[in-house]
Amino acid sequence: MNVLFLSISSFESINTHGIYPDLLREFIKNGHKVYILSPAEKIMSSSNLIIYESGSQMVKVKTGKIQQTNIVEKGINTILVEYHYIEAIKKYYCDVKFELILYPTPPITLPNVIEYVKKRDNARAYLMLKDIFPQNAIDIGMMSKSGITGMFYRYFRGKEKKLYAISDRIGCMSQANVEYIIAHNLEIPAGKVGLCPNSIEVRDLSIDEQERIQIREKYGLPLDKKIFVYGGNLGKPQGIPFLIDCLKTQLENSKVFFLIVGGGTEYVKLKMFFNEIAPENMRLMHSVPKEDYDRMIAACDVGMVFLDYRFTIPNFPSRLLSYMQAKLPVLACTDLNTDIGKVIIDGGFGWWSESVDARTFNNLMENIITADLKVLGQNGFEYLNHNYSVHNTYKMIIDQILSD
Repeated sequence: MNVLFLSISSFESINTHGIYPDLLREFIKNGHKVYILSPAEKIMSSSNLIIYESGSQMVKVKTGKIQQTNIVEKGINTILVEYHYIEAIKKYYCDVKFELILYPTPPITLPNVIEYVKKRDNARAYLMLKDIFPQNAIDIGMMSKSGITGMFYRYFRGKEKKLYAISDRIGCMSQANVEYIIAHNLEIPAGKVGLCPNSIEVRDLSIDEQERIQIREKYGLPLDKKIFVYGGNLGKPQGIPFLIDCLKTQLENSKVFFLIVGGGTEYVKLKMFFNEIAPENMRLMHSVPKEDYDRMIAACDVGMVFLDYRFTIPNFPSRLLSYMQAKLPVLACTDLNTDIGKVIIDGGFGWWSESVDARTFNNLMENIITADLKVLGQNGFEYLNHNYSVHNTYKMIIDQILSD
């Protein structure tokens, strides 16, 4: 089967590790040919770039800036991606007949590309729903249903509905996502929506005690404290003001150390807090290379997940998987609508609290630092193997497509 994967996030190589390259390699392993369209903002020439890797062909399509730019430029260039992608398909894939189109959200702005390929090749279209936009922007105050931004909301909501309509199947990250999509889009047949969780090619990234000591010494991290780590995006969805409130409750706790690693639009708020307080049991680091990040995570004791309390949509952050792969138990502080906390508790690999009152976070600390973290971490790794391997997700996609 010829599979077309559409993404507007940077996709450097199918041989890297991540939820999308891991899944596409699983398709290749099962005898399929994978074709990829990905933006190339940094190409200096006027032409696109073609990359051939085992079992795949990727066209890096020259686009305007989509990442790390202002919201106006990002919005315009995201909309224009459709035109660039259709032209690239006509030029590079004119003689390829696609049986399956795979595409994640974000964005929701590729329905014309999907529609073009569906009509041309009679292909099946599978949406991997990773983001429910524009409602997530409404939830955290980045957009409104009225006023000036109301026009943008109505435009993007129309795009969202069109994307759902032209998709033959919609795969959601969790059961809460399935229920949300069905409840808020009554025109979608319930049988069209199923599970397609974030997944990876499972690797045991835990480390032994000797390496743990070496890594902690390398980065100047304490050897005698329980290290709580947060790694990933530091933006509005993560509820950074609440994270700061939680950190404030731990300033005098001599048993713990907090490591925050990442970057994003709200990084400056954390930087200001660290500059003002200069906490002795905490450290803020900007993004580090993936390989270094994975080993640093493995040298810690507990992974943390934060989501803004205002979300009405059920987010399910993929950073959970990196903690589970390193055999770290997880502490999640989120809104009430996501089911990530339920998964963590039912799976026996961590704790959950609502991201409203930092005192609840503080009250959990003593239970966490006295728990058997190795047993909890092993529980998480086993749960990962059984529920979030790309092999399982590949089978879900194939079974859902073939059942039609």
